[in-house]
Amino acid sequence: MNATASALRAAGVALGVAALLLPESGEVSGLLALMLLTDARRAARTGPNGEIVPLDEQDRSLWNKDAIAEGVRLVADAMTRGAVGSYLLQAAIAALHDEAARAEDTDWPQIVALYNMLMRMSDNPMVALNHAVAVAMARGPAEGLALLEKLDRDPRIKDHYRLDAVRAHLLERSGKVAAALPYYDAAAQKTATVPERNYLLLKIARLRSD
Repeated sequence: MNATASALRAAGVALGVAALLLPESGEVSGLLALMLLTDARRAARTGPNGEIVPLDEQDRSLWNKDAIAEGVRLVADAMTRGAVGSYLLQAAIAALHDEAARAEDTDWPQIVALYNMLMRMSDNPMVALNHAVAVAMARGPAEGLALLEKLDRDPRIKDHYRLDAVRAHLLERSGKVAAALPYYDAAAQKTATVPERNYLLLKIARLRSD
């Protein structure tokens, strides 16, 4: 058993005890479900050389179907208990991603609705950024790009590499490759992790060679 699996099992035991002590708390089940549903994709997240594989390009046959089934069950059960918190909403979003047999089968309108609920709970710029991506996938990149304008004025995220990366991705999806390239480059310069920088630099190289 690897370290991740051991940590997940230990966390599951702890959260299981918490669920027994707080049977009405959907957040406990939501957190466990979120961990399961996120970890279920671990084997497909990186390629043979350690390179990042984006969610929409992952080999879904590598996803852990048992973990997904358990995570979805926990979400469905917790949703019947009353109050819904942020962990449960994040788990519900993860469940919609994991249940899609193909990237194009993802229920983006439902994901947008869940992000709307999540944004009403807290003023988190990363949630707003993810919401913009979901809107772009559901309604077209132009609507997602429009939502990024507000984040450009938010000091908590305006200089974050993910804002540049998302803008680049949506511009690329709009067919504006030349406009996307400077933002991909800015994201590559800002990120602190080598795998993400390598992914972005490879993306730039591929777009320039096309």
